[in-house]
Amino acid sequence: MPESPTATRKRAVKIIALLEETYSEAKIALHYNSPFQLLIATILSAQCTDERVNSVTPGLFEHYPTPQDFLAAPVEELEQAIFSTGFYRNKAKSIRGACEALITEHGREVPRTMEELITLPGVGRKTANVLLGHCFGVPGLVVDTHVKRISNLLRLADSQNPDVIEKQLEEVVPKEKWVKFSHLLAEHGRAICIARRPKCPECPVVLLCPSAQT
Repeated sequence: MPESPTATRKRAVKIIALLEETYSEAKIALHYNSPFQLLIATILSAQCTDERVNSVTPGLFEHYPTPQDFLAAPVEELEQAIFSTGFYRNKAKSIRGACEALITEHGREVPRTMEELITLPGVGRKTANVLLGHCFGVPGLVVDTHVKRISNLLRLADSQNPDVIEKQLEEVVPKEKWVKFSHLLAEHGRAICIARRPKCPECPVVLLCPSAQT
């Protein structure tokens, strides 16, 4: 018999509490000192580890501290600077496009609404929610690869579409936990719920996970 929405919400609250106990230090892994820096770091993080991005951004932000500096740099120079993050040509194009939009349309400031953020090149709902949640105090659910996979395993979502998953999670995850939720699942995905070799016997939420009971 399918679980009722009320039961799913109650189970989600229990899961989050257990994950918070297990990963009490869970937080955003990207290093940044301003919304602009987080915007660039998040664009670079696509299909790249946060550790790799964090190794690149200190020198990058020292060399290109403002949107104008990124635009003034020869594209080949920027591509070389971010080469190790992968997909460097597309990322350089997105960064330059976003910087141009910040200058021409947003007064050199990172916009503070979902509607404006997703018009920036290289920015989708995931990146926008990262910025809104960590820089502007606007709760949002970031659906990355960990959240997508684990929320389905936990039966808190039942889709492969990130936008659909975001809406489904909004229904069961308390709003005050939205920002923290993605960090908890990321930590859990790296430590225990590993895609190819999950450590179910060590999982703190195994008794609340339908996938582990089948």
